[in-house]
Amino acid sequence: MKESRRDAIRKLAVVPALLSFPTLLSATSSKGTTETASSKRLQYSVNAYSFNDEFRSGKMDLFDMMEFAADIGLNAVDLTAYYFSSYPKLPKKPEIFALKKRALELGLNISWTGIRNNFVTADAEARKRDLKMIKDWLDISSTIGSSILRIFTGRNQPVGHTKEQVKKWLVDAFKECAQHGADVGVIAALQNHNEFLFTADEVIDIIERVDSEWFGLILDISGLRTTSDPYAETEKLAPYANYWFIKEHVYYNQVKTPTDMKKMAAMIRRHDFRGYVSFESLSEGNPKTIIKDMLGEFKKEYDKS
Repeated sequence: MKESRRDAIRKLAVVPALLSFPTLLSATSSKGTTETASSKRLQYSVNAYSFNDEFRSGKMDLFDMMEFAADIGLNAVDLTAYYFSSYPKLPKKPEIFALKKRALELGLNISWTGIRNNFVTADAEARKRDLKMIKDWLDISSTIGSSILRIFTGRNQPVGHTKEQVKKWLVDAFKECAQHGADVGVIAALQNHNEFLFTADEVIDIIERVDSEWFGLILDISGLRTTSDPYAETEKLAPYANYWFIKEHVYYNQVKTPTDMKKMAAMIRRHDFRGYVSFESLSEGNPKTIIKDMLGEFKKEYDKS
């Protein structure tokens, strides 16, 4: 059951990429069993949070990010909710369609949208409001053509409640998210974000308990910070991932260390992942330069692995 569900999630996640690249579609739908170079090809994206300072200051907007992504040869962009011009209000169709149209003109997919929610608060009404927000953004994701909506757990275990009680809140909420995702054709995907679930085993426990093809994992390699081997933790999560976040650092027992792109590229190839790998920079400096360098280094190692 577990393996078939993982396979189904992977297939759902890569559909937009296949539709945008006919050679990929023909290669994967062929009656033959020989794998071609195109059938193994990853899709590359960039996450909007890399440009947080630029967005907040007004130096960039989502259209500028699209231009940058197209210029460096990316396949897609991740559009986070709080960088839409209408936020915190929901975007109207003209804004959604303008972004969608510009992506088409630039040869990009809008692979991902994301919001910030908190399902670990003891305030049941607040959890309901965030569940409504997620459902609204699943609808928006479907309209804009994105296959995945990023969601979180939330921070800080509330006083007076056990971790297992809070996990029950998470599972119940995520199941409802997944059901709505199934209704509109968008995967609700948890990003492990060093918040409430700190280890691979904790994340896997939640994924298994939700047990839905429409609930997935955005694997954040820098979100596994509490163990002595972040690569071993990432390896555990790799079979569940339907989207990857590559960042410039990983953490050994909370100590920040530059990411070993050779290890990451080899791991992703070893698990035969064929969906999106997205790059996100959290460092000081020019994010465009950092993202471009990360992409180049990863692709060089992936092609060798």
